[in-house]
Amino acid sequence: MIKVQNLTKKFSGFTAVDDISFEVKRGEIIGFLGPNGAGKTTTMRMLTSFLHPTSGSVEIGGYDVFEHPLEARRKIGYMPESCPLYLDMRVDEYLTFRAKIKGVARRGLKARRDEVKEQCGLSDTGRRIIGQLSKGYRQRVGLADSLLHDPDLLILDEPTAGLDPNQIREVRELIQRLAERHTLLLSTHILPEAEMACQRIMMIDQGRIVASDSTASLQKRLLGDALIAADILGDPAEVKAGLLNIDPVDGVEHEPLEEGWGRYLIDSATPDVRSRIFDCAASKGWKLRELHLESRSLEDIFVAITQGDTELEAK
Repeated sequence: MIKVQNLTKKFSGFTAVDDISFEVKRGEIIGFLGPNGAGKTTTMRMLTSFLHPTSGSVEIGGYDVFEHPLEARRKIGYMPESCPLYLDMRVDEYLTFRAKIKGVARRGLKARRDEVKEQCGLSDTGRRIIGQLSKGYRQRVGLADSLLHDPDLLILDEPTAGLDPNQIREVRELIQRLAERHTLLLSTHILPEAEMACQRIMMIDQGRIVASDSTASLQKRLLGDALIAADILGDPAEVKAGLLNIDPVDGVEHEPLEEGWGRYLIDSATPDVRSRIFDCAASKGWKLRELHLESRSLEDIFVAITQGDTELEAK
């Protein structure tokens, strides 16, 4: 669905996007992540042909975006971060206007407009003036606009920016429903949102793609195979030394708790050594009240990559 080769964009000597290449298959849901200024929005604008690259190429559905822009744009539904809407128009009026621009057939226009309104939870807002809607509902109008021509690919740039928690949840659920029918490229700063919704994560930093894989694979490659938490009552020096003797434990961190208890975070090169930790505690007479495998979040991966944590990247 998307094929990017050696894409570069420079602004007055500053390289915003630096020779990136990637592919997105039909039906994939991709999270496109990176810190502010990393090049996410610039890349998305080039994918949608709003910006011309300094060099490189982009294909959408087999069409070169810059040689055949109209054909490529027909396959794209794009919602930018600051979604431009005509605030003095009513929802139905605006969506009808946008559908005509996008070439939706007159005969089926009303039916298609009503269909996307229902998809986006706007069925009861047709007569409402857009400027009087909440920001969450304006985001829905922007999504409805991007869906009017039934595109194969949806590119959504920060679709939940500026929304409150309830609005974020509503838009997230809507995006998950849309992902059942469309290839989706989603740029977001809300990392749990990407972790829950996306099949694959692409991370960009300083204009370059620095990671592209499933969250589980990135966890294994960048953060080690396992982090185990154990609450143990015993002499901290003795407990730490005993845990480090377990093969293949790589490291142990101690955090004191109440009444002599300690929490030990245990790095292991194998997915799970909990049974060995249990046997060690039993043989040495330590009291063990909790033992569990810690999950590593997308936030941990994001920080490891974008802050250049070489210790984590080397694992």
